[in-house]
Amino acid sequence: MGTKYISEAVADAGFLPEKGKIVWESPSNIALIKYWGKYGQQYPENPSLSMSLKKSVSIVELRFRKNTDKKGTVDFKFEGIENQQFKQRVDKYLYQIAGYFPFLKDLYLEINSSNTFPHSSGVASSASFMSALALCICTLEKFTHQTYDSDFYQKASFMARLGSGSASRSVLGKFAAWGKNPGFSGSSDEYAVSFTEFIPENLRIIHDAVIIVNSAPKKVSSSQGHQLMQNHFYKQARIQQANTNIFRLMEAFSSNNWESISDVIENEALSLHALMLSSSPGYILLQQQTIDIIDAIREFRKVSGAQICFTLDAGPNVHVLYTEKAKQQVETFIDKELKPLAENNHIIYDKTGEGPVLKEKF
Repeated sequence: MGTKYISEAVADAGFLPEKGKIVWESPSNIALIKYWGKYGQQYPENPSLSMSLKKSVSIVELRFRKNTDKKGTVDFKFEGIENQQFKQRVDKYLYQIAGYFPFLKDLYLEINSSNTFPHSSGVASSASFMSALALCICTLEKFTHQTYDSDFYQKASFMARLGSGSASRSVLGKFAAWGKNPGFSGSSDEYAVSFTEFIPENLRIIHDAVIIVNSAPKKVSSSQGHQLMQNHFYKQARIQQANTNIFRLMEAFSSNNWESISDVIENEALSLHALMLSSSPGYILLQQQTIDIIDAIREFRKVSGAQICFTLDAGPNVHVLYTEKAKQQVETFIDKELKPLAENNHIIYDKTGEGPVLKEKF
């Protein structure tokens, strides 16, 4: 796909008005099958599967101007405040995609990003931000278009991947898979594809209560964790496990078997942290409250029979997943048993979302 996108790249900004504005809202996602380890130009070592969230989103506003002596430069603000760390990441990303969008050199860009959720809250801000930014850039290229087809979203997913692997899945919304899988027709390492058709109607809305155990930045970043997978002793076994678990989860969803769904999702979550523990050097991101929450969820499920399970991102916070059918019962349990284990009683309630939304363009 990369060769195709370069060959069709627009050389200059003559097609654009003198100035304009684009705003995209794009969701974070929580991986059910985990992406861990990468190679080359942000390609995944194993396939992954995620659920996009409804309320936890990033809003990226991109303003552009042509008639200025600041052409080719970018100003970036996070929630209205200049942020050099974020700006460096944006600059690096725009440099990476310059060959696909050469007309950017003719523009002065102002980018402002904000989140509906707190930073370091166990919700992946890189996925939501980079997907929203990629959508803004792709919309800039198609500025005169009124609608956007599947090819547009495929390209946006490709571009989002270059900034953050998990961002490729946020472009599609609902349930999305990323990474080549031999038994999943159309799957690709270059962009995400929809997985929603494999989800039964009664499970296309799954609630996600994020129990914040610790809101501090992680002592080992996800980028560092991916790098440690390059020479990991269990690397090949992990790739095989992820491919197997994709099939297991497809079968569990198709048979509407929550017990099997829970088994795969929890296996993936704990395997992710087992890989961290067995890295060289190994490290631990789980905390005692994380273990206590997991134990409480499993005991509650055993006693109540409720459709509930947990997953984890690359941190100590716990995502409690449950069905619409179990909502009232589970949220009563969360309030009574899990809330006291959260940092400052902090819980983010969310659920499956429809995906990105173009908010403004003029």
